Amino acid sequence: MATYIVLSKFTQQGVQNIKDSPKRLAADKRLAKSLGGRIRSFYMTMGSYDVVAVLELPDDDAAARFALQMGRAGNASTETLKAFPEADYRKIIGSLPE
Repeated sequence: MATYIVLSKFTQQGVQNIKDSPKRLAADKRLAKSLGGRIRSFYMTMGSYDVVAVLELPDDDAAARFALQMGRAGNASTETLKAFPEADYRKIIGSLPE
């Protein structure tokens, strides 16, 4: 299972309907599950992004479908980062030529 960090900013539509945000989060959790994954953690944040979520999904295709489905709803714009755990980081760095 791959890990993805999703950075989200509410759109004007999302802010106007902010009271529906918990329902949208529940829908996003169902979406992640339907794609074979889960939202591992969710944070409302202050700063450049309104929400940060950590997802586990089977692959990049599932992550792209998740992001496109979220964007399609029109309540948030997203930026998705593929995250490599420490073990993979060490393996990748270790494989670099001297």
